[in-house]
Amino acid sequence: MSHQLPDVQASTPDVAVGLSQVGVTGVQKLVKLAREDKRPIVLMAEFEVYVDLPSGRKGIDMSRNMETIDEILEEITREEAYRVEDVCGDAAEKLLAKHDYTTEAVVEMEADLITKEETPASGRQTQNTATIIASATATEDGTREEIGAEVTGMTVCPCSQGMSEARAREKLDELGVDEETTEEFLDAVPQPGHSQRGHATLTVTADGDPDVDLGDIIDIARDAMSARIYNMAKRPDEDHMTYQSHANAKFVEDCVRSLAEDTVEQFDHLADDAVVKMVQSNDESIHEHNAHAERELTMGQLREEVTGQD
Repeated sequence: MSHQLPDVQASTPDVAVGLSQVGVTGVQKLVKLAREDKRPIVLMAEFEVYVDLPSGRKGIDMSRNMETIDEILEEITREEAYRVEDVCGDAAEKLLAKHDYTTEAVVEMEADLITKEETPASGRQTQNTATIIASATATEDGTREEIGAEVTGMTVCPCSQGMSEARAREKLDELGVDEETTEEFLDAVPQPGHSQRGHATLTVTADGDPDVDLGDIIDIARDAMSARIYNMAKRPDEDHMTYQSHANAKFVEDCVRSLAEDTVEQFDHLADDAVVKMVQSNDESIHEHNAHAERELTMGQLREEVTGQD
């Protein structure tokens, strides 16, 4: 004879404290990104899914919720999508509707996007990798979606480059080179500075769909550093990247400022209440520590700060 097992999850906990996020992480699903007149891009995406838990409930029925989450993600990812943030938004809204005790559902996603490109000097075919960042938060008031990317590039320190330039100027003076020729030479041949591998992250969050192109986000992030880097490079490409990076030396702070300036220029249609997050982290080559800078603010505030510098 069967009997009903007690629903311990729905009982009142000994310590009646509510939890802002309870859920699962590391959920892997295939996501197909549709492209006009091309085969879809298939991503191996990893999801994190959370709901809030009121103080009067002991748990979220983890196994039952995992079944619900799996069903929702399977349904959402079965068809091709044009925007990964909409995948997260649809899943968050369905998850919120499935739980009568929760007031907020959050779905976060990361995936590597690999695209084809050409090397800058030799024109060889190679590939670029960017990490897509997407999320959505659904409440009774509506859904906010986030889209962004983290990319890798190269930076050169202006401070160490300045010291090298001072040494070069001093040596040229000792060799009897006139000042005009010295300045002409230094303008044409950027002096060495210690370099870093940089990691730029740019995300945009807005009510509903942020309505920004993921490709534009990736381009802005890659161009915020001293130079783009490539998975494959022949000698002319190495020379191009070395020269480009030293001719465009940037502090970690300057990279975030470049993200800010190009975001305002590229996304002039964004509403003032959209939130922009800009992060730059550099793996230092001559220090045991790394360099980091970031800023998060509304698009309206960013416009005011950037245009106020003119």
